[in-house]
Order: sequence, then structure tokens, then C-alpha cells
Amino acid sequence: MISGKKESCKKLLADYKGKKLNHYGEKLEFGGVGNKDVYNITAPFEDRGELIIAGRVEERDSEESEVVFFIEREGKWFPKAGAPVFSLQDPFISRIKGELIFGGVEIFPHDELEGYLSWRTIFYRGQDLGSLQEFSRGPDGMKDIRLVELSDGKIGVFTRPQGKVGGRGSIGYIKIDSLEDLKISTIEEARLLNQFLPDEWGGANEAHLLDKGLLGVLGHIAYYGKNKSRHYYPMVFAFDPETEKAGSIEIIACRDDFPEGQAKTQKLIDVLFSGGLCRRNDGAATLYVGVSDAEAHRITIPDPFLKYEMIEKNNKNSITS
Repeated sequence: MISGKKESCKKLLADYKGKKLNHYGEKLEFGGVGNKDVYNITAPFEDRGELIIAGRVEERDSEESEVVFFIEREGKWFPKAGAPVFSLQDPFISRIKGELIFGGVEIFPHDELEGYLSWRTIFYRGQDLGSLQEFSRGPDGMKDIRLVELSDGKIGVFTRPQGKVGGRGSIGYIKIDSLEDLKISTIEEARLLNQFLPDEWGGANEAHLLDKGLLGVLGHIAYYGKNKSRHYYPMVFAFDPETEKAGSIEIIACRDDFPEGQAKTQKLIDVLFSGGLCRRNDGAATLYVGVSDAEAHRITIPDPFLKYEMIEKNNKNSITS
């Protein structure tokens, strides 16, 4: 395992709140889906000249969701006509060698435990939304597998094993040569980054290739509170894909930064699920999040990756461990 500096989620949250940043988010409005909730969205991405957001769409009292692709009209997001709809949860987007990579989480009956569900990550590729075709699947029981094209043309893969290997949920990493190498056996060989305390968990949600070859990773860190209430926070860290060294985790937003709103259940009020980060040219970035498993919001914050671009890759002292 790679050894990294560990801080509790509560300590990281206190550090964030201690900065007293005055940022305030906004709720995104969606139409064309009836009374269903839209949450756990991606950041906007371009498809044939249009900006698209993928979102998880479901009834408030259900876990049976669809991923719908939305376009914006007059400040509100509506399903894109003719776009595919997938029976998945928690969509994500990346680009590898110019190709669109889309994925989400498939829910299915557990093989051994009657009445229980399991899950796996499904991957699609294509030149655009209309040409997406499934090309790979992750191991049963694993969410939050993310891909990023590296400066040498290879592909970084962040994983999230749970159970005997990953506890409540750990981040792993492995490098592959091509999309054809994205297989269950390869994913299961990823090396754990060892970033979380035993009673906490987290995952990678998006990875950005930065100047000088480092990666800026957007993810989440979480823990259980009283009565099994869940507390999720967007976080970031720097990662060197050559030395496989991860920097310290930093929380970049909390529920108080956003308007009050609906929640799927009382235990999910304090949940922010990182969807994606759009970096801007003015030193700021827009963070897109799912809120309380019921809504989708965004917030403009200082670009959390700018400081990582000042780091010289492979400098042993460049990433705090």
C-alpha cells in the first residue's frame, strides 16, 4: 500500500470551515421528468456543439433510476431529444484519445443474499451520445471507477474496492495501456492509496490531467453520524501517476454552502456527491454536486487544482504524504 497522511473527515471539515470562505451555491432546475428527482449530475460536457448534463433521475421513494441527458433552455434543463436513456445510477463522463467515455452504476439482485441488491460499474464509448456502446464492466460491488488520459497516452484508472480489500470504501489506482485493458481482473489489481480512517470511506469522482503531468482528483469523503446518518463532502487531492503518490485530502464544499432543499430521507440531508468540476480561465472553477440524494446544485469556488500545477512532477518533496 501507498502510505499517505490521514486526517479524519471531521478535522478536514473543521479546516475547511476555518477558512471562512464566502461562497454560496445555487440549485439547478430540471423539467420534462414529471415529479422525479434529478441528482448526482455530471459537470456539463460538449456533445456535437451542445452542452450536456447527465443526471440520475428517480422517484423520491425509489432506488430504480435512469440516467438522462439534459440540455439547457432559458435557465432550465430538459431531456435532450433523441438522446439515449440508460437504466443506471450516478453517471460520469471522461474523454480518452478524443473518444467520449460514459458510465454509471447498474443495480441487480445479489447472487447470494435473497432480497438484497448488488451493483457494478458499466462503461460505454463512442464518438458522441448517439454512438455509445458498452465495452467493459467493473467487478460486482464496485462503484466510483474513473478513467483519465495521462500525459504519456496511457490511461489512469481509479477504483473503489469495498469489503475485505477496501473496508467501507478505499481508492485504488492502476495504469493501463488502452481501453481494451479495462477488465475486471485488471481493476482488481489496483494498488490502494490508503487515505481514509477505518471507519470512514471515500471515492474518486473525476480526474483532471494538469500541467506538468500531475492529476487533480475530485472525490468525496464520508462517515456515519448518529443513527447511521450519512455525511458526504466533496474533496480534492493531487496525484503523481508515475510515483503513485497521493497528496493530502482537502474538503472544498459543505452542505451549508448551498440553499436549503429537499432530501430523499432525513439521514441523507448532509450528503454532497461530487459530480464534476469545470475549471475556468479566471482562477475559479464551478463544482457540480448531487445534494441530499434529491437535488442538483452548483457553486463557483477558487480553482482547487491551481496550486497543484505549481508542483514539479516527480519531486520527492512536491506532494505531502
